[in-house]
Amino acid sequence: MAELHIIGQIIGASGFPENSLFCKWGVHTGGAWRLLSGLKEGQTQVDIPQTGDMAYWSHPIDLHYATKGLQGWPKIHLQVWHQDSFGRCQLYGYGYCHVPSSPGHHRITCVTWRPLGSWQEQLAQMFVGGGPQLRNPDLIYSGADRYRLHTETMGTVELELGVIMRHFDKYGVES
Repeated sequence: MAELHIIGQIIGASGFPENSLFCKWGVHTGGAWRLLSGLKEGQTQVDIPQTGDMAYWSHPIDLHYATKGLQGWPKIHLQVWHQDSFGRCQLYGYGYCHVPSSPGHHRITCVTWRPLGSWQEQLAQMFVGGGPQLRNPDLIYSGADRYRLHTETMGTVELELGVIMRHFDKYGVES
């Protein structure tokens, strides 16, 4: 079986309307992929930057997959959340990016977005907080019905990933 190692970190996020951010993340793969070691989902700590607008997490990612095919190449999906001074959490953005398909060191910028909702929901969000969320988070990376959503762009999340590939040449993949 071909093997893929993903070693890196979620560096942090910037460009969001407020600080005090944390990130929930996960990796989605096709049916031919098997996780040999590592955690395929997790959550960072909350960072409240003292200067600037970059929230630094430096959250480690270390995954080891085995596969017999390329279909369903791994994707990292992200949810960025804001925690206010009362401990309430509000969704600030969804995003996803493909794991690079070439070995080596990669720096990835993942753009994020969030659903807008109706004008009543937007008004309530300004005064009360909260806001619309996806019922099915699979829409983040599937794209099937995503085109129908009304969204607004949010900030970006920086990732640093090292990709190591083994035995892919036996399956016709040149690296």
